[in-house]
Amino acid sequence: MKKNIAIIMGGYSTEVNISIKSGNVVYDHLDREKYMPYRILISEEKWVALDALDTEYSVDKNDFSFVLKGEKILFDCVFNAIHGTPGEDGALLAYLNLIQLKHTSAPFYQMALTFNKRDTLSVVQAYGIKTATAVYLNKGDAIDLDAIISKVGLPCFIKPNKAGSSFGISKAHTKETILPAITIAFKEDTEILIESFLEGTEVSVGIISFEGITKVLPITENVSENDFFDYEAKYLGKSQEITPARIEKKESEQIISISKEIYKTLNLKGIVRMDYIIEDNEAYLIEVNTIPGFSKESILPQQALSHGLSLKELFGLSIENMFSHD
Repeated sequence: MKKNIAIIMGGYSTEVNISIKSGNVVYDHLDREKYMPYRILISEEKWVALDALDTEYSVDKNDFSFVLKGEKILFDCVFNAIHGTPGEDGALLAYLNLIQLKHTSAPFYQMALTFNKRDTLSVVQAYGIKTATAVYLNKGDAIDLDAIISKVGLPCFIKPNKAGSSFGISKAHTKETILPAITIAFKEDTEILIESFLEGTEVSVGIISFEGITKVLPITENVSENDFFDYEAKYLGKSQEITPARIEKKESEQIISISKEIYKTLNLKGIVRMDYIIEDNEAYLIEVNTIPGFSKESILPQQALSHGLSLKELFGLSIENMFSHD
C-alpha cells in the first residue's frame, strides 16, 4: 500500500518562495509507485493542502489531516521542505512530535540548535572544529565599532543569526560600512553575527544517513561572480558551482571526516548541507543547513546526481530512513 506523504512548504520567513520551489521539486520527483504525495502550504494565514490545480483544502491541526472528495486524508510521514521558521527552526516539528507524526528532519531540539548559527558554532568549537572569529549582537546592544574591528578585523561579514539563503548578509570592507550592514541584518533577525573574513575556497557538502550509515555526497566548490556567495550567486546564476570541488585530497578527506563528526555529534537526521571555507589547507565550518534547497538552482541536487543518486532515490531514502527506525 502506498504511503501518504505530506510535503510541507512555505513558512513564515523571507525564504517562502524558495521553500515552495523546493517543495514542488520534491513533489515532482517522489516515486508514485511507493508514495502518494500531497503538497501542504504552511503560512501564517492558513495551513492548506493543494491539489494538482492548486485548489486549497483546509488542514485540520488536530491531526494534520484534510478532507478530499469526502475522504479524510491522514499522513504516514511529513517531508519537510520549509526553509526558515517554522520548519527549519524546529517549531513545527515539535507539533508533529506531539501528534506522533514522522518527519524527514532531525528532532525539534536539534533543528532549533542548528538554525541558531551562534549556538551551533559554539557547540562544535568544543569538539575542536574550526570556525571564524565572531562577535554576537542582540538588537538594542551598544555597538563599539573599534572593539568589533579589533576582534574580527576587516573585511568582515555581518549576518542574521537565524536566517538562510544569504538574506540579510553583507560584507563590510571599511569601518563606515559596518553600521549600515548591521541595520540590514537586523531587518531579518533580532540577533546577528559579525564574523572575520576567511580568505580561501568556499565549499558545500551534503550528508544523508540511511540504516545507520552516514553518507557524504561529493563536495561542491562555490565560485561567486559577486563579492561573496550571496543570494544572487546562489539563485540568480551569479556563480559557478563545481562538483566535485577542485581541492586537494587531504582537504576533501578532512571535510568528509568533520562533516560526519558534526552529523553524529549533533544527532542530525535526514538530508543536511554543511558549508565551509578552506583557508591554508584547514576547513572552517560556516554553517549547518538542515533544510537545504532542492530547486534546480540548489547545490544538493547537483551533488546527488554527481554521486549517481537520482532525486527520486534521494528523496525516497530520506523518507524510508524514518521507517527504518520502527
